[in-house]
Amino acid sequence: MLGIDAPAPTPTAVAWAADEADRWGRPLRLVHAVSPAPYGFTGAEWVGSLKEQHREGGVVLDKAALLARERHPGLEITAETVEGVTDQVLCEESRRAELVVVGSRRLSRAEEWLSASSVTVPLSAQAHCPVVVVGAPEHSTQQPPYVVVGVDGSRSCAAAVDFAFGLAARRGAELRAVWVWHRPLVLPTDRDTAVQTLRRQLSEATAGHGGTQPDVRVTHDVLVGHPVEQLAAASAHALAVVVGRRGHGGFTGMRLGSVPHGLLHHAHCPVVTVPPPVDHHR
Repeated sequence: MLGIDAPAPTPTAVAWAADEADRWGRPLRLVHAVSPAPYGFTGAEWVGSLKEQHREGGVVLDKAALLARERHPGLEITAETVEGVTDQVLCEESRRAELVVVGSRRLSRAEEWLSASSVTVPLSAQAHCPVVVVGAPEHSTQQPPYVVVGVDGSRSCAAAVDFAFGLAARRGAELRAVWVWHRPLVLPTDRDTAVQTLRRQLSEATAGHGGTQPDVRVTHDVLVGHPVEQLAAASAHALAVVVGRRGHGGFTGMRLGSVPHGLLHHAHCPVVTVPPPVDHHR
């Protein structure tokens, strides 16, 4: 599914969604949210505004469908305008989707808090399926192409690893598994021993996929530094960077987690945020 919340479709996001739908052999659903009535609008005023929003939304959806069909003529495409707040509409749509793709206007953190139209953070934090935010294009000229997955040993990253393997397999790409060690001020053991331990845990986290994705070549890197900075640097020539959603708490950004939140601002390629398995919430 592709969510469109801008006056015009983002070509890179349309391409990403159409390509994945074609590779999966799934239909592509285009969704444009129509805003609910703002405070103070009367019934007559709102009817006219609603009609205009539906008209404008239909134009945007037609443009997106045309772009997708030009890329994949045989792709099954449906389009609909849905009334409601954009991130809430797309979160509800995600219950029935295998993947949600949106573009990004690269809002600053202050703009995220102040803007009612901020979509990428609340959607990535609350969606029921993986969310792809296409804020920068994928880098398909790198040979061989590769996908980056962030691994941290938590249970929630397992779903991200599974998705990253599938994405790499569909793209004929390598998988670069990265564990970023944020070195503590007080280190109970020497650095070399700690890195070797993490390298072993990284290999264990990606083991077991040889039977389902035998053609995916995997490399393992243990990097030292800030996770957002190191993963953003690793994404410079990648098709995508994949991370798990592991945040907690009542605020949207906290539910998303600091690393995926930071990557939405700093990654150089599309960012895929993968929710934990359903039983992880129990």
